Amino acid sequence: MRILVTGATGVVGTDVASRLAAETAETTGRTGLQIVHTARRATGRSPVHWNIGAESAPDTLTGRPWDVIVHTAASTRWTMTRDEATDANIRTLRDVLRLAGPDTHVVHVSTAYVGGVRSPEDLRGDDFDGYRNGYEWSKATCEDIVTTEHRGPVTIVRPPLIMGRREDGRIARFSGPYSLFPALVSGLAAVVVGDPDGYAEISPVDEVAEVIAAAALGPAPSAPRTEVIAAGQDSLRLDDLVHITCDTLNAFRAEHGVEPIAKPPTVSTDSWNRFFLPLAEQWLTPVQQQAVKLLAMFQSYTSMSEPFQPTRPVADPGGVMAASVRHWAETKPRQALGRPTPWTLIDAA
Repeated sequence: MRILVTGATGVVGTDVASRLAAETAETTGRTGLQIVHTARRATGRSPVHWNIGAESAPDTLTGRPWDVIVHTAASTRWTMTRDEATDANIRTLRDVLRLAGPDTHVVHVSTAYVGGVRSPEDLRGDDFDGYRNGYEWSKATCEDIVTTEHRGPVTIVRPPLIMGRREDGRIARFSGPYSLFPALVSGLAAVVVGDPDGYAEISPVDEVAEVIAAAALGPAPSAPRTEVIAAGQDSLRLDDLVHITCDTLNAFRAEHGVEPIAKPPTVSTDSWNRFFLPLAEQWLTPVQQQAVKLLAMFQSYTSMSEPFQPTRPVADPGGVMAASVRHWAETKPRQALGRPTPWTLIDAA
């Protein structure tokens, strides 16, 4: 079996590559299993350098179709324009599909938020066809492409917000929800916007990788299959997520003799948009305004009105969150032990 993995140095791809490597003949007795990894920033022979979308596939990847293609390469930035999202995610998928034959099983990593329930304030008009940002829109478009244009079997894997490994919180890169941690410590996250009882779905990266690897190594589906990784009704609520984050950070700070940070108050999205945001835009410093815009992107992701319906349930998401926060603090001690700076109004004079 020949398996191609794209984005092998990314957040998900790193763990997928490690898990598949554990299935080689040297460790499990499997024979005839060939796994090739690609990455945009690769410098050596493994993974193979391929800037998908900007360069043609290297000769080492062409010649005959792959048995399985695991496509994890993507840009997950929520701030992408439609053109940027097209170049980063849609065009790259089509380039990858050129390496697939009619029997190639394509395991495509998407996001659970393409199928989530949205409230009216989440919608962003015509720019993204009702999706909240270019990332979601491009991932939904990619799902349509892979299920309608690829002639072979397809498995779509939909994770929610991805945190570190369950056991130790480790992750290849701090991105996405990890921007909340320094914002809390620095004082830039003076409030949390959202519904305290809203669902905040997270999943450990190793369990996402486990679902992907199992799909790649298992029998190909006869019809497109979708795997949703989530805690469902057992998901964290927004207030729980913030509470666990602050408690874990404060435990780390106490071990180093540093004063705790205060848990910020929660403000409803409606109150924030109607009353607080106009004041913030008028009186806060540019740095504080940037923080407001960044944290606003999390509103609809961390206070959903309904949880996802998982095919792969995530147990004890609170433990996953605590392990992830702890690993971040141990990796970034200067940030984790920093002194909060309260919001101050700029001098209008």
